[in-house]
Amino acid sequence: MSSTFDTSKIGKLGFGYMRLPRNENGEADIEQINKMVDTFLESGGTYFDTAYVYGDSEEVMGKTLVKRHAREKYQIATKLPVGMINKDRPKEHFIEESLRRLGTDYVDFYLLHGINAGSSKQAEELGVWDYLKELKEKGTIRHIAFSFHGNPEDLNEILEKHPETEMIMPQLNYDDWDKPKTNARRIHEIITKFNVPIVAMEPLLGGKLASTDSPIAKIFKAANPDVSVASWALRFIAQQKGIFVTLSGMSNFEQIIDNIKTFADLKPLSESEMGLIDDAVKALRAVPRVECTSCNYCKDCPENIPIANLINLYNDHLIHKTTTNLAGSYGWMTSNKGKAKACTSCGACEKICPQNLEIIDTMQKVSKLFD
Repeated sequence: MSSTFDTSKIGKLGFGYMRLPRNENGEADIEQINKMVDTFLESGGTYFDTAYVYGDSEEVMGKTLVKRHAREKYQIATKLPVGMINKDRPKEHFIEESLRRLGTDYVDFYLLHGINAGSSKQAEELGVWDYLKELKEKGTIRHIAFSFHGNPEDLNEILEKHPETEMIMPQLNYDDWDKPKTNARRIHEIITKFNVPIVAMEPLLGGKLASTDSPIAKIFKAANPDVSVASWALRFIAQQKGIFVTLSGMSNFEQIIDNIKTFADLKPLSESEMGLIDDAVKALRAVPRVECTSCNYCKDCPENIPIANLINLYNDHLIHKTTTNLAGSYGWMTSNKGKAKACTSCGACEKICPQNLEIIDTMQKVSKLFD
């Protein structure tokens, strides 16, 4: 495979529309977003990312970007949620609705959203790949792509089967780089083997690798007090082979200014700086946490609380010393399940937990943070 577009004409920093600034009523802060968009474009940024499932994201992008700036000045990426396709919402519905919300007649990159072994099989059965080719032939989309949340073996199989793939968006950051569960390094190696251009998502791990209270902050600030904690994570990913956009979900004007500063003078990390990245990873691994193995023995909670998921969320708080974006994750995890405050201390989970965890106490702590 080879690039079907000139990656050099696309700004290296991407603007993610998933974590937009909000006012006290939870509505998008249009005035601040307008300022962020204008500043981003003035700095040379061109790549904007959204998705059908990101709430009002596409509509806000239509108001703050499409209606206010010449269409040829930027690229829009949005996504088709394969798992949501059904008889009431056929595959055609999603691009039509996305275009309506955005107020444009084409998107530059159309991604199959969150592909893994299961959703990839579903896409095959529904004829979605052929449908994307049809959309490209019509000019409705310019490039066929997918975001990926699976294991390396599945990724390799998908790329062998679909040489029409023109871009992939995997989750890449230094914390996930060598984790057995995420194996970001191996995923990156496979994509570069196929020579497919990469847009890296979650380089800051949902903002957690930007926390100034995390143990990594002391390491990086001691090395260079004049740059942000976030800049180290962005530089680590931006220097990797094949990455033409590093995507950041910037949620206020200060963040966009800091990220622009990082990319204005982007340099690869030196050998000594890479050593500091290793130190940061070790520091994160050393933080005490609730030793949950996600065995899910506790899944039959009488109050339908997603216990294992909430423990993992609590561990994120313990490790990174932040609730940045975690509240949103909590809301998503409990949207159709019990919240932590629903715990009645019945003890059913603790009786069956093979790790003998103090689950009731942990649920109280989670509730204090997020309920």
